[in-house]
Amino acid sequence: MRIVIAEDNAILRDGLAQLLIERGHEVVAIVGDATSLGPAVAEHLPDVAVVDIRMPPTFTDEGLVEAVALRRRFPDVGVLVFSQWVETRYAAELLAGRAAGVGYLLKDRVADVGEFVDALQRVAAGGTALDPEVVTQLIGSSRKAKALDALTPREREVLGLMAQGLSNAALAASLQVTERAVEKHIGNIFTKLDLPPSDGHHRRVLAVLRYLE
Repeated sequence: MRIVIAEDNAILRDGLAQLLIERGHEVVAIVGDATSLGPAVAEHLPDVAVVDIRMPPTFTDEGLVEAVALRRRFPDVGVLVFSQWVETRYAAELLAGRAAGVGYLLKDRVADVGEFVDALQRVAAGGTALDPEVVTQLIGSSRKAKALDALTPREREVLGLMAQGLSNAALAASLQVTERAVEKHIGNIFTKLDLPPSDGHHRRVLAVLRYLE
């Protein structure tokens, strides 16, 4: 896996790069500001870019704005936003439309390096990796949030776990139910959110992101 890292904190930036290199991945570029991210991706065409949100010069939302731009310019490059903050203004735009290859994780909620690397690999392969707190805040800010009112508490829980990229087997293990029960919950979610039959992964993504558009 070839990776570009955009992070203004030098200690975190170098530490993350070292952890990824130790696990056999190639960090092709490391940048400390959002303006350098686009040129680095254009030069190296990595599998995935890890992007912080608040970066120089204003430390507001430069990283996320650049992440949205990257998705438009380089649709085959995965983007994993890795931040302390949930920025709903541009995050919904990042996740809308073609949602494959997008992730959004919160730094203070990632306790295991292996889980982070797994999420990064999933995004690089065209999957998704969303922290449940990100999903909650984005859904709460969505104009179409009322469409989710039809879901039961258990279905909302399943939807949150789906957002993390869990398979049906992993969902069943997490909820301590059978895979058949998980399939029933997911089918109910698709029906209530009016998602017609299509590619299974595509519908799983849309179930989380459709009402964020």
